[in-house]
Amino acid sequence: MNKSLLKLTAASLALCAGIGAANAETLRWARAGDSITLDPHAQNEGPTHTLAHQIYEPLLQRDMEAKIIPALATSWAPTDNPNVWEFKLRDGVKFHGGEDFTADDVVFSLNRAMQPTSAMKELLSSIKEVRKVDDSTVHIETNGPNPLLPNNLTNLFIMDSDWAVSNGCEEPQDVAAGGDNPCVRSTNGTGAYVLESRKQDSETVLKQNPDYWGKGKFPLEVTEIIYTPIQESATRVSALLSGEVDLIQDVPVQDLARVGETDGLTLSTAPQNRTIFFGMNLGADDLENDTVEGKNPLADVRVRKAMNMAINRDAIKKVVMREQSQPTGVIMPPFVNGWTEELDAYPDYDVAAAKALMEEAGYADGFGLTLNCPNDRYVNDEAICQAAVGMLGQIGINVNLDAKPKAQHFPLIQNKTTDFYMLGWGVPTFDSEYIFNFLAHTTTDKLGSWNATGYSNPELDAKIASLASETDQEVRNGTIAEIWETLKEDTLYLPVHHQVLNWGMSDTIEFAVQPEDQPHFKFLTYKK
Repeated sequence: MNKSLLKLTAASLALCAGIGAANAETLRWARAGDSITLDPHAQNEGPTHTLAHQIYEPLLQRDMEAKIIPALATSWAPTDNPNVWEFKLRDGVKFHGGEDFTADDVVFSLNRAMQPTSAMKELLSSIKEVRKVDDSTVHIETNGPNPLLPNNLTNLFIMDSDWAVSNGCEEPQDVAAGGDNPCVRSTNGTGAYVLESRKQDSETVLKQNPDYWGKGKFPLEVTEIIYTPIQESATRVSALLSGEVDLIQDVPVQDLARVGETDGLTLSTAPQNRTIFFGMNLGADDLENDTVEGKNPLADVRVRKAMNMAINRDAIKKVVMREQSQPTGVIMPPFVNGWTEELDAYPDYDVAAAKALMEEAGYADGFGLTLNCPNDRYVNDEAICQAAVGMLGQIGINVNLDAKPKAQHFPLIQNKTTDFYMLGWGVPTFDSEYIFNFLAHTTTDKLGSWNATGYSNPELDAKIASLASETDQEVRNGTIAEIWETLKEDTLYLPVHHQVLNWGMSDTIEFAVQPEDQPHFKFLTYKK
């Protein structure tokens, strides 16, 4: 039954009594954008995962330092067969509805997450079969040894199989196609918090799970969470300054000093496991939204390289980001296996050289193009896009900026209906293979779901596929380096910078910034 609908009125009345009525264990949390869906396998997106982590749980999770720790699995290891991993499950766990957690739920959930409408399927592309051994044991067989399988499971949430089937949620919501199912609005997880009420893009209320298995293992000092997405930066900061909210994840860079210097508040800053970049449709014969008839200017690598040189990353860092970014030449954060200083180096900002490349490619007079950009997802996302518009204009590319909320922006990428777009990418596995599977592999029914560039390189696809079963780390890292060399030379993406996280919060809170921008509130404590 949908608790959100049943309890919305009561929760709203309680809030009308005034923010001051909330006790010290109520956490009032805000960020720029809401979770897109409550279906735990429907969208591979940071804020969506963050809310899901409060309600659902994976077999393994990353803690506030991004280290892998046990969740619904207590142990995991390869068996005598190197292609098979064994996961021992936690005993005595119940779903919010009172159902027992068993191996059946793991088998159902991972198979569900591998379905075509799932946004998580790339993470499980190496899996051949998920098998129940007994109620407390699951075997996962992969197509060849996969030493990184545990890394791929930290955002793969487990649902109650009977509940999901009875609610008509056998298949994940198809977000890109505007699909729907009851699990978009209702939940039944094993997590530390239970959904009390939800109004999309307005407010979500969670209550502490009284039967949570983690009591005594985690602080669990937050008993209620009131989550409010506030897109407007000034309004979000004002809510923190006035005490209407206790924590905001995305303090605007222009307000960092103001927040940090305000009595009663504290500012926490850390590098994020996320890179911001632009993607280009280089695979189409002709573009839908450009001014060139009969051909695709982005298909010419010289045009793409010119655009890469026209992006003044240092100016974006100084003016747009107020020094709160790390310019880069690769779509891979420094946290990730495969990153090197050489790959991170970015081309010099050189308008003259870029114009020369444009002329060489036959576009001395430039052309027009539309840039699709989110305005509620990344730090200063629309402002970065506005800056890029001006920079590309200097080499004759007249860009029309189309900025919209992420709920409308991301389907353009997933449906491959954009020619030029902004995207940010975090790497929860901390390994390059994750980036390749989603963003570089030819789009198939299992891989390349976020590769809207139209890029297809069969030789590169074979190298990407080999990473899942290569157990010799030196060989594997050599292949990763080769793939990155090809991708940089082909210039299908224009990297901008690695993002920096800034969380603002009441100084009564003890809570470190998590590198994936995922606050797990069961870890939060209050100063005594």
